Amino acid sequence: MTGTTARDGFGVRAMRPDEIALAVDWAAAEGWNPGFCDGHCFATVDPQGFWLGELGAEPAATISVVNYDDRFAFLGFYIVRPDLRGRGYGWRTWQAAIAHAGARCIGLDGVIAQQANYQKSGFALAYRNIRFGGTIAAPARLTGADGIVDLASVQFSRVLADDATVFPAPRASFLRAWFDAPGHVGRALIRDGKVAAWGVIRPARRGRKIGPLVADRRAAAETVLNALIGTTSGEIFLDVPEPNPEAVAVAQSRGLAPVFETARMYRGSVGAGALHRVFGVTTFELG
Repeated sequence: MTGTTARDGFGVRAMRPDEIALAVDWAAAEGWNPGFCDGHCFATVDPQGFWLGELGAEPAATISVVNYDDRFAFLGFYIVRPDLRGRGYGWRTWQAAIAHAGARCIGLDGVIAQQANYQKSGFALAYRNIRFGGTIAAPARLTGADGIVDLASVQFSRVLADDATVFPAPRASFLRAWFDAPGHVGRALIRDGKVAAWGVIRPARRGRKIGPLVADRRAAAETVLNALIGTTSGEIFLDVPEPNPEAVAVAQSRGLAPVFETARMYRGSVGAGALHRVFGVTTFELG
């Protein structure tokens, strides 16, 4: 575990796995509505990618820069304790975490107000993600209709191969944890023996969040979305990449309304993913 402490008593170190819950709790306090099992799943990717800024023995700032492989990392949980903002603690924590990524391309989903600051650190805007939310009535037909199956029944390698078309790095350990986490429910659409669409819904601090939602066309995305909604009731949240108009249309067609947005930004070159197949972002914290 690495860390440094300056004369003013401020230091930055890698979090222990049990401390990641602090970052998740702070994200909840900011209104970001994390899932209940998010912290555990995130730690499976890069346990050393979560950083804590401390003033004395008290937590002052959090951030994660999770390395997926030797080319790509994703930044999240950049939060400074409200009573300590404006003192430079966030910047010092940021620098330590960024160094963890080395020369990797780094992605992030930042709040719009911080976009200019991220640009100063070499990040460029790629597009907006929009969180849609609302209460949706469950559809009449559930699993078994229209080729829908439990995601767990689909060979994992097939899902990984499909995920590789939309995400810039392999994430097998993360997806295994994501699929198997308590309360997480996955559904897939099989068409002509192939995986046409798949997605996961999970319980969050408020309602339930759907992500990822990946499909080869709008109708397939709608079918899986209906199957996921059919497993629960209450509020639903779906994070949609704005450049995919079909994904926006799916959210709007179910009566969901924009409640939040982020700026997807990258530092460095990221491979061209099939954004037209992304109908729901997995998570703003890990991409």
